[in-house]
Amino acid sequence: MRLLSYNIHKGIGGHDRRYSLKRVIEVIEHENPDLLLLQEVTHLFKRCGGDDQTSLLCEHFKACDSVYQQNVRLKTGGYGNLLISRWPIVERHSISLQLGKKKNRGAVITVVDTPEGKLKLVNVHLGLAEKERHWQINHLLGHHLFRGIEGVPELIAGDFNDWRNTLAAKELHAQGFTHVTGPPSRFRSFPAWFALGSLDKAFYRGDVRIKEARIISSAAAKRASDHRPLVIDFHLTDLAEPAK
Repeated sequence: MRLLSYNIHKGIGGHDRRYSLKRVIEVIEHENPDLLLLQEVTHLFKRCGGDDQTSLLCEHFKACDSVYQQNVRLKTGGYGNLLISRWPIVERHSISLQLGKKKNRGAVITVVDTPEGKLKLVNVHLGLAEKERHWQINHLLGHHLFRGIEGVPELIAGDFNDWRNTLAAKELHAQGFTHVTGPPSRFRSFPAWFALGSLDKAFYRGDVRIKEARIISSAAAKRASDHRPLVIDFHLTDLAEPAK
């Protein structure tokens, strides 16, 4: 199974500042993911031509199921997190990760019924301040909607904005999560045109087997957004056994 996590920056190129959702779609399409975790997806946002990116992306990738969470609301439209799945989503929740008066951030919590079994899949976009991010992860992991889904493998991915890579060694490690995107030097994703920071991350807990994880560094990916996408190939079942 293949997961792609991508902060699409509203479809605006980080270097040329040109809006083109088509470029984003081409980058995603080249990887042919089963599960899409997108951040900064717009809805009727004037800067993006008033496009309903949620509908356009779901239609293009022929989504079996999806969840959209609009975190930032503007006078006209807004933007947020979008999770698109090739398979049915049997449980879905959206929680706010807003701390005080800071920009609203959020997490989409789902259970996806994959061919290899149920997967608890979480799409996150964290804040810019380090203390804020640590509060957000603690809030997410302690939230009753997150804790209420038990007994299935878990995978959390998204834009963590964690320049100093402190979350992996603290809260997430303490809760038994394994860092997929380490060491950070191998997963630099921001800024897209000259990546220095490992901001787009993933963590798992339970019966998840990572086959490969990589940052897409194609010329197209360097143009389409201000982040490069993260791709993870993984399984939920022992490869020696047939999927049930």
